[in-house]
Amino acid sequence: MKITDDLTRGNIRNQLVVLALPLILGNIFQQLYNTIDSFIIGRYIGHTAFAAVGVAGNIMNLFIFVINGGCNGISIIFAELYGERKWDGLRRESFLSFSFGCFVAVGLSLAGRLTLPLLLGVIHTPAEVRIFVQDYLRMIYLGLPAVFLYNWCSSVLRAIGDTKAPLWILVIAMVLNFSLDYLLVVCCGAGISGTAAATVVSQLFASAFCFLYIKLRHPCLLFSREDVAFDRRLLLKTITFGVISALHQSSLYIGKLFVQGAVNTAGTEMISAYTVTMRIEGFANSFGDSGSTAISVFVAQNRGAGEYERVKQGFRKGTKMMILLGICLSFGMVLVTPGATALLMGKVSEGLAENAETYMKVIAVFYVLCFIGNSFVGLYRGLGMVHIPVIGTILHISIRVIFSYLFIGGMGLPAVAAATGIGWVAVVVFQSTLYKRRKDICK
Repeated sequence: MKITDDLTRGNIRNQLVVLALPLILGNIFQQLYNTIDSFIIGRYIGHTAFAAVGVAGNIMNLFIFVINGGCNGISIIFAELYGERKWDGLRRESFLSFSFGCFVAVGLSLAGRLTLPLLLGVIHTPAEVRIFVQDYLRMIYLGLPAVFLYNWCSSVLRAIGDTKAPLWILVIAMVLNFSLDYLLVVCCGAGISGTAAATVVSQLFASAFCFLYIKLRHPCLLFSREDVAFDRRLLLKTITFGVISALHQSSLYIGKLFVQGAVNTAGTEMISAYTVTMRIEGFANSFGDSGSTAISVFVAQNRGAGEYERVKQGFRKGTKMMILLGICLSFGMVLVTPGATALLMGKVSEGLAENAETYMKVIAVFYVLCFIGNSFVGLYRGLGMVHIPVIGTILHISIRVIFSYLFIGGMGLPAVAAATGIGWVAVVVFQSTLYKRRKDICK
């Protein structure tokens, strides 16, 4: 097999940048899926439907990030095998992870449709918002197997350092999504179901195109008939890494759902303001999540090759880059919030605008801690210590939920921002303390 994306030698900073940039752009375009829906709905359907897509987005992300988290865990195994040059094991992992992931994706699709009414009641969704959420999510759940296939293909490519191909495929899918949104909602009057249908069709396109790309350009990464075999050790490792990484992502969004429940108690206007801030934060988090993934892939390949000094250097240099990004984005979010609110919703009330802007000013104070935490997540994932990010996320989200419910009645939406920031403080203290105490952590 030709080695084209070897991260075990060369300039570390340049490699991290080359890895992260396509991931950042890809995550930004991924955010545009939801933002395009929000724009079309806010402009052409109404404010209640706009609030609904915010609620639906948090529920949808719970399922999507279970899939995404599982694929992130699997990518660590791929990257480690790639670093060790174990090609037979790589193809066997391709078969096991693909089969297991398809089974889980279909199960999630069925579970989502069955539990939707109960979940909407648990998070106190207002009656006028609920019907829009149900129409949107029933369609979205049908597309979860396509979401898995795209994320699985992206993870395989990411593990060998190819982060550009999934980006370009995603760009084309985003353009398709916007075109279908406009056609179905504006021209055909399909309502919120039309935006969901546009998203599902775009996801099907992206998954099929990405799989075809691997088959044509990197066929050695796909399993053949000879690789279809039961490997108990590798299957258990795949399930462990996949499930724990999925738990990390899903626990974050379970917590966000509870926070959404606190926001829902304050009425439709507060939900709309929170939806705006979540869209802006989604773009900012694209940088943090991408940096974390780049660090984890770099660490995993070098760990597989036994290059432990490069592991340490990669983490340190990656963290410095993340701190700089966090500071820049903190200022950027505050500056764009008024304009983004107007763009997404048109004319808004003074109270809605004030809640959104104050929320962003409060959370911007803490945002660099979010990025430092992402650096540690990348390190621990790359080292195979996938349980550490789960513990950190549970700590963060517990603080966030408790403080949000306690103070949203008196402080409004800024209470959620403050609760989130306090959670980040706790997580970074936990992660950095563990790192300092474990002197052998990179061995």
